[in-house]
Order: sequence, then structure tokens, then C-alpha cells
Amino acid sequence: MTVDLSLLEAALHFASREVAIHKAGTAALERVAKRIEATAKSEFGVYQPGVGPFGAWPELAESTKEERERLGFTPDDPLLRTGGLRDGISHRVADLEAEIGSDDDVMVYQEFGTEHIPPRPVLGPAAERNHDVILAELGGAVLAGIIGGDLVHPSLGYDRVVER
Repeated sequence: MTVDLSLLEAALHFASREVAIHKAGTAALERVAKRIEATAKSEFGVYQPGVGPFGAWPELAESTKEERERLGFTPDDPLLRTGGLRDGISHRVADLEAEIGSDDDVMVYQEFGTEHIPPRPVLGPAAERNHDVILAELGGAVLAGIIGGDLVHPSLGYDRVVER
């Protein structure tokens, strides 16, 4: 099948694809950001195994467990006391960028560690655990934007296959 387009029609078509890619990309980033945020929040209170470049969480020090109990918290739920640190994680999507994080400085100390606190990363591992979802969502959004719709209906399951 051959389609004859004038230069103006071709220019309009390509301009509309940019808008379509931006719209589909923004929607995909919102889905991805929500997924990473939910994964990160689910990691609090449970020792996490290593994933990708992120090591497994070390066990809490005995002195930390004792201090937690003294303050009325369970002794061995890492990063979880009141839930405030966990609940402070949020996301923002704008201009084809997604940010998932927290405004709480304590989150930085936990994510990267300090001189006295070993790293117990949450955000990096949450992104790593969703790597295939990120690739599928963003790749699908670009394709949908270019062709103006989905290639294959998601109910067939092809939206879950990611080739590397």
C-alpha cells in the first residue's frame, strides 16, 4: 500500500507524532512512577535481599533493636517505626521526567548510609525490581505514539514480553 502525502501533510503528520509520543510517554511514566513508589513503600519493615547493584540489607544492630523496644517499637522491623518515612515517599511526573523520592533527609541517610548507618536502599532497588516493567511501558509508549495506537492488544499478553 502506498500513501502519497504532500510536504504539508507529512509535516503535520510528524508534528502530531511528537505530541502523541509526549502524551503516551507521560501516561507511561505516571504508571511506572506509581509502580516504583508502591514497590519502595512495600520494602519497609522487611529485610531486603540484594538486587542488581544494591546489596542485601544488614541486620539491625543489637543496640538499635534495644533502642527501638525502649521507645515502644517492634525491635526488628528495619526502617519502620511510625510509617512516616515510608509514607513520605511520593512521585511527580512532568516534562517526560519522573521523580520518585522523599523530602526527608533521613531517607537519604538510609538509602546511601552514613559513617554509623549501613545503607538500606529502598528507591534504587524499587526501580531495579521494576526494570522490565519500565522497559515495556516506555517502549510501548514510544511505539504507540509513533504509530498512533497499540501494536498488539495487551490482552494477548505481548505487553509483558521484554527483549534485551
